[in-house]
Amino acid sequence: MAAMSLRLPEDIELRLAQEAEREGASRSDLARRAIVEFLARKERARFMSELVAEAQAGYADPALRKELLALAESGADFGLEDLLDAERSAGTHPEEKWWR
Repeated sequence: MAAMSLRLPEDIELRLAQEAEREGASRSDLARRAIVEFLARKERARFMSELVAEAQAGYADPALRKELLALAESGADFGLEDLLDAERSAGTHPEEKWWR
């Protein structure tokens, strides 16, 4: 595991130490969890931003919009397995961004 040095203002250091004591955890554990949660939020926000941009681009394409509206009106019900099958047949992998 990599080591990192971090300078904190005294008031934040005190709050971190108090919280660590309350939880029975180390300050490093709390900082590590906070960083993991922060990165996950940033990744989710980035994902949603990219997803919205792709949806807006698709909505702006009249042919694609017409095709998607027809699909929605047909009452087609697609589940996760259908999406995975479509990805496989398109040559993509589930780990890749499926909207690209």
